[in-house]
Amino acid sequence: MAGRIRDEDIALVRERTPIADVIGEYLQLRSAGGGSLKGLCPFHDEKSPSFNVTPSRGLYHCFGCGVGGDAFTFLQEMEHISFVEAVEALAAKAGIRLRYEEGGYTKRQDQGQRQRLIEAHRIAQEFYAGQLLSPGARHARSFLAERGFTGADAERFGVGYAPGGWEALTGHLRGKGFSDAEIVTAGLGGQGRRGAYDKFRDRLVWPVREVTGETVGFGARKLSASDDGPKYLNTPETPIFKKGHLLYGLDMAKRDIARGHQAVIVEGYTDVMACHLAGVGTAVATCGTSFGEDHVKVLRRIMLDRAGARGRVVFTFDGDAAGQKAAVRAFAEEHNFAAETYVAVQQDGLDPCDLRVRQGEEAVKHLVEQARPLYEFMIRNVIEGYDLSTPEGRMAGLDAAAEIVASIRNEGVRKLYGVNLDHWLGIMDEAFVQRRVAQHMRAAHGRGEARRSGPAPVAPAGAAEAAPYDLRDPSLRRERQALKIAVQAPGLASGFDELDTEAFTAPQHRAVFELIRGQGGVAAAADAAGWAARLREAAPNDAQRSFVTELGVERVEVDGELEERYARNIIDTIMLHSANRAEANLKSRLGRLDPAADAEEYNRVFAELLAAGQRKRAVRERIAGAG
Repeated sequence: MAGRIRDEDIALVRERTPIADVIGEYLQLRSAGGGSLKGLCPFHDEKSPSFNVTPSRGLYHCFGCGVGGDAFTFLQEMEHISFVEAVEALAAKAGIRLRYEEGGYTKRQDQGQRQRLIEAHRIAQEFYAGQLLSPGARHARSFLAERGFTGADAERFGVGYAPGGWEALTGHLRGKGFSDAEIVTAGLGGQGRRGAYDKFRDRLVWPVREVTGETVGFGARKLSASDDGPKYLNTPETPIFKKGHLLYGLDMAKRDIARGHQAVIVEGYTDVMACHLAGVGTAVATCGTSFGEDHVKVLRRIMLDRAGARGRVVFTFDGDAAGQKAAVRAFAEEHNFAAETYVAVQQDGLDPCDLRVRQGEEAVKHLVEQARPLYEFMIRNVIEGYDLSTPEGRMAGLDAAAEIVASIRNEGVRKLYGVNLDHWLGIMDEAFVQRRVAQHMRAAHGRGEARRSGPAPVAPAGAAEAAPYDLRDPSLRRERQALKIAVQAPGLASGFDELDTEAFTAPQHRAVFELIRGQGGVAAAADAAGWAARLREAAPNDAQRSFVTELGVERVEVDGELEERYARNIIDTIMLHSANRAEANLKSRLGRLDPAADAEEYNRVFAELLAAGQRKRAVRERIAGAG
């Protein structure tokens, strides 16, 4: 039967272990008055601190979920270890040599598994660091030097070298009393037919540490082209290495993150080194996995992030396709982060490590400082893929970006981004853009299929590759009315042929207008019945043919008899709205031109603006006269 740790030794460890220091390794604590401290509870998700610590009594308690205890209890719960392992871990930090009651218990023979694995990693790190100075690691040192890192830098970050042999580390650990089973369980070796063999061979290695500073795994970069393994190889999942919970560099960055309420997420180990050396001490990186919800929770605890706090998380990504995908992944996680989330992208494709080498440390700091809000980055990134010089391009860009704006949960922020989107696209009709965003919101909530408003049906899916089509939008209802009149009663559709494609905001509507214009316009309609059939036959596909049929049979919403005066008013109103948009677009273009540098273009656009204003006034006068 194993012995037990002496009671007086446990009491000594408790006495010499400030509970605030233990808990402070995992979350940020602030004064709560009366000698107490508070922070965000690590045992349940909360946005307002309810986790209280009383250093004078060595106790903690959460008023939110009810957990509580002392330093030993906290460590047990956080690390999922036994009481004995918790005592041993804190004793080691306090420099206390534990004594055990008689019964055969010795620390070496019956130590908790976690502490054995931690000890194996400590020895492995020392071994790798020593090997970096060996003659066989010349190419590893060259790798670091080419990226601007000195020997002192390598020592600061614990960088080492795993020799190319199969049992270099394994043999070393065996000599320290570790069994093959422990080496394999630790993830430091693999199991072969002849026993354990080294997991990392001929690779540069970085120690991955818990927030407490204990090494629990490694990240290894291949150095030889003959190595057919992955570029980066990480410790596999082990009892102590859970990559979804770990951030490389967090042990070094935690205090700066807590003080500055900022964390910078980079993509690699060398990027973390480059940032810290450049003065960006809040940089961390994931360990072979994408940034996820558990990483969010870790950072929230350290930043004490909550609604209204100053938390700021900056993701840095390469400007290439892979970097764009990483930004999209971060965007998916952003909704779970109360902190303000930003993106810093180096458009020339340089990561922070290369940027430091080529442009200096100030460039790295500037990269982080000029980060843009993640929503802005995503929206601008989408609309840059469209030709904004044409109405069609702006409409397509609007619908693509509106989907992103619609996903913003905060109503106020969503509305402001709608305003920004209107200006970025040059549409200059905020109400129209906001309505479009609202349509996408409804579609995202499971009502993506077209809806009816009263007796009026919506356009069929497939009539055109289009945005959500919601007839609660007055503009869309008005456009549809005009099309129904043009199909059902072409003789009353006076002025319809004066419209142009830009007068219709829905792709389905533009397609039917083009179809009518292709048949000579309503002026070419001999009789209503034959006209509708003619349009159906000319339709290019079944979807548009079906839509024309709906327009032909759907009731025109009007009180009493349909008359030319009503039809003309509908068409004039559409024309006026189109003129307003055209005038706003021209004003936007004019505002982007330099009268001195672009005199010819400026004068041409100015002349178009004057003509557009005249057309708008003419339509207004006609509407006023009809009234």
